[in-house]
Formats: sequence, C-alpha cells, structure tokens
Amino acid sequence: MYPKWHILLGIVFTLLIWYLVPQIQLIYLGLMFLSSFLIDFDHYVCAVKKTGKLSLRNAFDYHKKLLLKQKKEIATGVRKKFCDFHLFHTIEFHVLVGLLSFIWIGFFYVFVGMIFHSLLDIVSMTYEGSLHAREYFFFSWLKKEN
Repeated sequence: MYPKWHILLGIVFTLLIWYLVPQIQLIYLGLMFLSSFLIDFDHYVCAVKKTGKLSLRNAFDYHKKLLLKQKKEIATGVRKKFCDFHLFHTIEFHVLVGLLSFIWIGFFYVFVGMIFHSLLDIVSMTYEGSLHAREYFFFSWLKKEN
C-alpha cells in the first residue's frame, strides 16, 4: 500500500479513535497517527541500502520497479519472497513495542498505530495476491541469512 493511503487512513483511524475515546491526550493520538505510516521507514532504509542514494524520490522509484517485477512474477505464477527485509513489519518488532508499553503508555499508542498499519498491509497484499512476498518473522529471516 502506498504511503499516501497509510497517511489518509491513519488520519481517519486516529480521528475515529479520538471520537470514540475523547479523553485520550493529543500526544498519544499523534503517536498513534505517526506510527500508522512511519513504520514504513524500513522501506526507505532498504531502498537506500540497495541503491546507495538518500533521495526519497529514488526510494519511491526503487519500490515502484520492485512492485512491477513482483506483479509480473505473480501473474506468471511465480510466488517467492522478495529480497528486502522490513524489520519494523515483523511480529517480533510488534511484540517488542507492545512489551515496551508496560514501561511507558506512549508505546501502547505506537503499537496500536503499527497494528493498524500492518492490518492495512495484510488486506492490501491479500487483495493483490502478494501476501507470500514478505517475511513476517525476524528469526526466520535471520536463519535464512546465515
């Protein structure tokens, strides 16, 4: 899912939570909103690592090419995991942030934003037929790398 959709749906989600639970402090709503799309920073890091260029435009171009390649392969029946690893999208990272919420309540709102983001990704990837392409477990990726 493109960042613009994560941002737009993150706004809608945050406003809905604020409407349902108006006593939530604005700082926590802000954390929830920001985490609903900034989790994709790992996509940017991967693009910089692969291309050696810091440009955000370059990162978008990199992922656009990767998406086109993936769509072609899916259309021909090829179902493989793609080489980029997104740490912030792993189950373990989500659990870590969830556990940190016992130390500081702000992490709970970051966790909620991340879960919302991940659910959007799962729905989008299921619709596109690309759910298989992402590694969801850090330790599985680590085993494959060694």
